[in-house]
Amino acid sequence: MDDVRYLTGQFLLAMPGIGDPRFERAAIAICAHDAGGAVGIGLGEVIEGLGLHTLMEQFKIDPGVAPDAPVHLGGPVEPRRGFVVHSTDWSGQDTIDVAGRWALSGTVDVLRAIAEGKGPRRFVVALGYAGWGEGQLDEELTRHGWFNVNGDLGLLYDTPADERWQGGFAEAGVDSRLLATGAGTA
Repeated sequence: MDDVRYLTGQFLLAMPGIGDPRFERAAIAICAHDAGGAVGIGLGEVIEGLGLHTLMEQFKIDPGVAPDAPVHLGGPVEPRRGFVVHSTDWSGQDTIDVAGRWALSGTVDVLRAIAEGKGPRRFVVALGYAGWGEGQLDEELTRHGWFNVNGDLGLLYDTPADERWQGGFAEAGVDSRLLATGAGTA
């Protein structure tokens, strides 16, 4: 698989009929993808009844100036672990740069900084992540199931969660209403 194209800094959109209900209409921001595997944060669904203020209070952080933003269902792996996908204007103790497009932090220092008004200018909060082992995503990309699009910052920060999947396809010039739920045979 020497011709594999790594997708760090892009979005993966689940094709209709992907076969796994956890990823139905998924819009995943790929934060790391190399020969060892891939990690992405799902941003196509929010966790009903859970906002950023409640999450901060669970860590005994006064929400301060932080907006009570929705918390997204980041993926099925470690669903109690939190992540913040954010602009590159802030960096903390574990922040990783994602292809120069955005950053990813997974410790409470980013939440404290947001509460104090000293954090990243733009951010999206999620619990859990989507993960793929060595070569797994690369193999999945050869079959019907995933469609990758540019990691547009408007899609990341300005588009509501329930519109990201359709918005990602629209950005690529694809009308998601016309997508088939299965593949044909020749």
